[in-house]
Amino acid sequence: MVFSEHIAQFIGALEQSLNLQTFVKISLGNYKGEEDALKQILVRKVIIKREEKLAFTFRYKTRDIVKNFDLMEAVNLVSEYLQTGFKIGTLFTTKNDLIFEELNNGKIILRELPASTKEIPDGSHDKEKLRLIKAESKSYLTALKITDSDGKVFKNAQDKFRQINHYIEILSSLIKELPEESIKKVADMGSGKGYLTFALYDYLHNILNQNIAVVGIEYRQDMVDLCNSVAEKSAFDKLNFVQGTIEDYNAEKVNLLIALHACDTATDDAIFKGIKAGAELIVVAPCCHKQIRKEIEQNKVKNDVSFLTKYGIFLERQAEMVTDGIRALILEYFGYKTKVFEFISDAHTPKNVLVVGIKSKDKGAKTKDEILQKIKASKAYFGIGYHHLERLLEL
Repeated sequence: MVFSEHIAQFIGALEQSLNLQTFVKISLGNYKGEEDALKQILVRKVIIKREEKLAFTFRYKTRDIVKNFDLMEAVNLVSEYLQTGFKIGTLFTTKNDLIFEELNNGKIILRELPASTKEIPDGSHDKEKLRLIKAESKSYLTALKITDSDGKVFKNAQDKFRQINHYIEILSSLIKELPEESIKKVADMGSGKGYLTFALYDYLHNILNQNIAVVGIEYRQDMVDLCNSVAEKSAFDKLNFVQGTIEDYNAEKVNLLIALHACDTATDDAIFKGIKAGAELIVVAPCCHKQIRKEIEQNKVKNDVSFLTKYGIFLERQAEMVTDGIRALILEYFGYKTKVFEFISDAHTPKNVLVVGIKSKDKGAKTKDEILQKIKASKAYFGIGYHHLERLLEL
């Protein structure tokens, strides 16, 4: 009876907050019910086609699922969940916070606390995505023909602008894993027209407020001249571009090394430079995997995937995975924690794989000998005589 009364009080407070427009959110936790891997439910108000609804985010161990419900249905669901497994429920309003808690001994507690927030969150369901790099007041974006003089993104540059921001979002999350102030110098290998190099400089200097030197390495002199001119006009005094190849560039003292779409073994050259420099973070998006594909085609070793690799398109994909898999193993050998994941680029190259190495003091479970054996076994399985990065590092 007491249990039902406390739930009724909690639900009554929820209904009142919705009626008075004081509702902020609900959190349901400490789940002891029967649904496998469910951990928490978060509830917030959203406006969809001018109609108020409550969005439920069901947090599972490995994924989140979001469902929207009409207000009455949502209120009934909250009541039901408090009766079927959630031991703690917190209602946040602009007037107060109300906490429902069922203790291990079965005792029910209903506590009222001062409001955690006095602001009603924006309930817009389709609000504009927050971007780390804004389009307004960015002279370099105008010079590179991404925006007009008023800071509006050109229609034909929308994909490129999204790519820039997606790239910065990824790098920002990786940089957060590094020790503070560990980055002093950044090298962007094969910087091209410099879209991403400029955006990274902007992010490091104007968002993180870090006085970090950034250099773009590009083989085409006209691109180097253009980018240096834009950097000067933008007053980016610690950004410069140099003419040269990845192979020839002296990467000494580089802490963050980036190489996006370096073709074939040029990616290996970039990783090699990063490892030798002891870079804290190495980020590459490989392009083309001709060296390993040629090795596999020449040796034609029979293995469990031969029925697939007899087709050119599958052979190409296999060569990509093997090439980048060995690159990741080599990074681990030299003390890097590795990540390999897919990211969306732009309309011309819609999907890319990022291979990331983060310098780690943790030696991990694998020993160097185990990693070398794994590389050796992988090469033998696919008939690979050598991997270019392995040869560069004399493993």
